[in-house]
Amino acid sequence: MECGAVGGFSEEQFREACAEIQQRAPAGANWELLVETLGFSIYGLLDQTGLYEYKVFGVLDDCPPALLADVYMDLDYRKQWDQYVKELYEKECNGETVVYWEVKYPFPMSNRDYIYIRQRQELDVEGRKIHVVLAQSTSVPQFAERPGVIRVNRYKQSLAIESDGKKGSKVFMYYFDNPGGQIPSWLINWVAKNGVPNFLKDMAKACQNYLKKT
Repeated sequence: MECGAVGGFSEEQFREACAEIQQRAPAGANWELLVETLGFSIYGLLDQTGLYEYKVFGVLDDCPPALLADVYMDLDYRKQWDQYVKELYEKECNGETVVYWEVKYPFPMSNRDYIYIRQRQELDVEGRKIHVVLAQSTSVPQFAERPGVIRVNRYKQSLAIESDGKKGSKVFMYYFDNPGGQIPSWLINWVAKNGVPNFLKDMAKACQNYLKKT
């Protein structure tokens, strides 16, 4: 069964992520530093709905860029180390890889699910190798909404990774989603502000075990 039409990403979007990793803070006066934790600086830009867009800058020690990108892309492996994954798999749709992802939410809140596309590229920027992964929500009829699970229709993420000059990786991540439902915006923002750096740290730990797995 084939999926419906799915859009991709432009070369410019990949270049934008590369430009971000070269900075230590976002350009533009409206971004505010929200927290520095676990070696990461997290900046937020408040939108009209009371939710933040996030930009995260930091370093993951002892996790080389190519390995980190491989771990991030390996959905089967993520089911082993990400405790919030309920279901996660991908399906080919007209040459694009569409991902279905259901996320566990604590009782009494409903789980959320995402339908998104993602692409990975390795770019050479003035002799520096940068791994970039882009993801954004999409809609295809083959993934119908499920009873008791709230569909997240606004999701966007970009990840850029390059060597820190040692054995680790410099990381930039942009993140936004609107989980919908009756969750106050302050709680959504609190979870994102704390969850993103913890996710990156968990992924770094997963890198150490990934080599043993392979």
